[in-house]
Amino acid sequence: MNKPEVVMIGLGYIGLPTAALIAQNKTQVHGVDINPKVVETINAGKIHIVEPELDTAVANAVKEGYLKAATKPVEANTYLIVVPTPFKGKNEPDISFVEAATKAVLPLLKSGDLYIIESTSPVGTTEKMMALIFNERPELEGNIHIAYCPERVLPGNVMYELVHNDRVIGGVNEASTEKAVTFYRQFIKGDLHKTNARTAEMCKLVENSSRDVQIAFANELSLICDKADINVWELIALANKHPRVNILQPGCGVGGHCIAVDPYFIVAEYPMESQIIGKAREINNYKSFWCAEKVQTAKLQFELQYGRKPSIAIMGLAFKPNIDDLRESPAKYIAQKVLQNANNEEYYIVEPNIDDHKVFKLTNYKEAAEKADIIVFLVAHAEFKTLVLSEEKLVLDFCGVNI
Repeated sequence: MNKPEVVMIGLGYIGLPTAALIAQNKTQVHGVDINPKVVETINAGKIHIVEPELDTAVANAVKEGYLKAATKPVEANTYLIVVPTPFKGKNEPDISFVEAATKAVLPLLKSGDLYIIESTSPVGTTEKMMALIFNERPELEGNIHIAYCPERVLPGNVMYELVHNDRVIGGVNEASTEKAVTFYRQFIKGDLHKTNARTAEMCKLVENSSRDVQIAFANELSLICDKADINVWELIALANKHPRVNILQPGCGVGGHCIAVDPYFIVAEYPMESQIIGKAREINNYKSFWCAEKVQTAKLQFELQYGRKPSIAIMGLAFKPNIDDLRESPAKYIAQKVLQNANNEEYYIVEPNIDDHKVFKLTNYKEAAEKADIIVFLVAHAEFKTLVLSEEKLVLDFCGVNI
């Protein structure tokens, strides 16, 4: 492999598809991941995550010599930081991974280089990394380009959306913005919207916070309708007949590493101002607890009615339909909560998009649906919608499988 043009730090759900996309365009990419197994898998032309079309893209990029993975970065012209930004303490954003990635490329940076953060970050992170770089390498000040460009893709459709979705690109100065726009124009067909780094950082957080608030409204409706003995799915369908109403569908909570996480980045920094955003997080978290309590109640009612312990199928662990991603999954939380209260009942845990799990023993979805007395739908996977259930089954549908 020739000297890479791009170094990609982080080869997860966003980093690897982005690296494959860039490599598809005949650009040399050096991908970096701290997990040696991930590196080995990618260098074999295989993938460690489930994402349509990604396997072909990676296989071709590796075979043609445009993508190589390693555990350490090398010198290039463009550095993309696509690492996790988890929490520490009580919902406080942790940018230590971004900082570690920045320190890893710090000795390699040279005049004219482009450094871009794609990781979801608190407002001001790009400026903090700029200060870190210039403090350690003062000769680079005014000589390299630094920008922030968040992803905005949907798991399950990443390879398409990386190309066709608009992007917001914010540099620490105008020259950095222009340099980053020129870079992304090589691979992206969507419009590229220029701004500054702080606005781009906030834009990412606001997009997902907006979705969280809308979902919270739907989830709150489901709680109200349960008490009012109203079918929430029918109610929402009717309300949405109004030309200016578009209520989302309720679920068992909110998961994933975006919508369930990003609002806290705002709440942590601006707690007094973010009242609706903070309350939405509370509602969506409570919905998961409520679902677990509903399962517990149904279990006890079954035992009182039939004089025996029920068998229970927990259908779905992923954070959304038809993917293998369990990050921040409310379904996984509910499964754990239900099992914590287990009292010799038989449980069937189902997740058709993964082969095994280190905590849960998985069961085929058809077998679980056939054997269980109580069927709990937590994720509306396509497979579940094909099931034909006998009338004696008690069904708790928290995600609209049967609508």
